[in-house]
Amino acid sequence: MTRMRSAPVAIFGWLVVAAFAAEPLQAQQKTNWTPPKTAWGDPSLEGTWTNETITPFERPTALGNKAFYTPEEARELESSAAKRREDSDGAPTRPGDVGAYNQAWLDAGTKVVSTLQTSLVVDPPDGRVPVTAETVAQKKEYDERNGEAPEFMSPWDRCITRGVPAGTFPAGYNNAYQILQFPGYVLIHYEMIHNARIIPLGGRAHKAPHVKLWDGDSVGRWEGNTLVVDVTNFNGKGWIGTSAATGRMRGVVQTEAAHIVERFTRVSEHTIHYEVTIEDPKKYTRPWTVKVPLERDDSYQFFEYACHEGNHAVEHVLRGARAGEKAAGSR
Repeated sequence: MTRMRSAPVAIFGWLVVAAFAAEPLQAQQKTNWTPPKTAWGDPSLEGTWTNETITPFERPTALGNKAFYTPEEARELESSAAKRREDSDGAPTRPGDVGAYNQAWLDAGTKVVSTLQTSLVVDPPDGRVPVTAETVAQKKEYDERNGEAPEFMSPWDRCITRGVPAGTFPAGYNNAYQILQFPGYVLIHYEMIHNARIIPLGGRAHKAPHVKLWDGDSVGRWEGNTLVVDVTNFNGKGWIGTSAATGRMRGVVQTEAAHIVERFTRVSEHTIHYEVTIEDPKKYTRPWTVKVPLERDDSYQFFEYACHEGNHAVEHVLRGARAGEKAAGSR
């Protein structure tokens, strides 16, 4: 039966991260597997891939340097997550809270990532992003000023972009990516905000430094069976994390100095290992790395993500903030 996925209109990045059904870890660890080739000889990454997971973006501090769960620990976490999802649909809301979407609108699976990582951040060894004190202060300011002006809201909330690499970090829904290849190009179609990212290959030079882009300038090359994508030329307005699934990274601005290196390696018929290293000296004390398995799902069906057409939420957030200020001033 075809999997039918919902595509809510203009819903926000504060939704919790969902889970996916992954192939066995042993199947991913085969070293003698040879990826198929395109008609012109490049390793094939083509297909529809998903990455929903209950694995946290950063590692809980209580786990220290514990990099992997045991299979038994993973099963226990998955059981607890399933129980929380079941309970959430019937939970009462606070006075004045209109509530959120129920599980029918989310990609809520049951699994940690197939590698059994305890966090998606794998370097530094503690699984925590090495933020500066200034970064923490900037994120706090944006949280506090969210209703002041659109510029303090997420680019996702504003229907602009989820960003690079933020668009490949799991969110609460619409965690699908369609990869298409052409001679000299790789195209990634993101289900969220229907973004089509075109990556030229062959070691092309980046655009001139004065050309600044929301998603940066991507230039790709093949290193064996791995697609390596170098990304620069950010405009300094995007966020490194646009979904609540990225925890404290949601709201951290990606500066013009950001440098991103992504690696896509197909390790089996059904799995691509996605790895990204983020360097932004104005935000972090050192580079840091995220790894997320992408799992193939040929039955997944994309629907249009018509974000702007129904996005009244930004207006309502701003109106609500003004109403709150007016009420505070009248007291």
